[in-house]
Amino acid sequence: MSKLEIKNLHVSVNTDQGPKQILRGVDLTISSGETHAVMGPNGSGKSTLAYSVAGHPKYEITDGEILLDGENVLEMSVDERARAGLFLAMQYPVEVPGVSVSNFLRTAKTAISGEAPALREWVGDLKTAMKNLRMDSDFTERNVNEGFSGGEKKRHEILQLELLKPRIAILDETDSGLDVDALKIVSEGVNRAKANTDLGVLLITHYTRILRYIQPDFVHVFVAGKVAEQGGPELAERLEAEGYDRYLKASA
Repeated sequence: MSKLEIKNLHVSVNTDQGPKQILRGVDLTISSGETHAVMGPNGSGKSTLAYSVAGHPKYEITDGEILLDGENVLEMSVDERARAGLFLAMQYPVEVPGVSVSNFLRTAKTAISGEAPALREWVGDLKTAMKNLRMDSDFTERNVNEGFSGGEKKRHEILQLELLKPRIAILDETDSGLDVDALKIVSEGVNRAKANTDLGVLLITHYTRILRYIQPDFVHVFVAGKVAEQGGPELAERLEAEGYDRYLKASA
């Protein structure tokens, strides 16, 4: 069992006008085998939460704690967080020219495991994961995210998820830019990773459509850098029908 604990998290970002507070005291706990959906309007702090946990230098933690199995995540570098079992699927994955997908994936697996995976077993795992995600065999020879479509980028993120086997995965708007077929394939990949490793998932999204495929155990509504309400899957259905207006009015 793994547990990610976010306690009273306050986060600021530097702007041309000076520091701007984004998160204003966030409390969340994600355990192995649980799926937590974070929903909210644009600018509510959802992506800030994701990148703060992952260790993006743009975001300054001004108060609070982030613990992974009792260990202080804030004292870890970005690569140490990954080796400890944290995974971030980015909303806008970056291009890495000159680095093939094959080399990238095996290097990442080696860094996390502490040793290179046995080649025959690795090739088999890679082929199986790619087949499940309906990815062409020549995909691994392309440069990381260079010229990829939106769907290819998201499948590549889930390919990493399946192969690297983290403890806790943060998925930042993985559904954005996906058509119906790609959304289903990507969602199946997340569900498969969770079933195989008892993964804990923090799923950030605007919309309920991905929640038709990835069933959340808990739903958290983010407004103005805080958790405004929490509940089960029924809360997502209510948001679909009512939107965020009442939360925005209350925060104003």
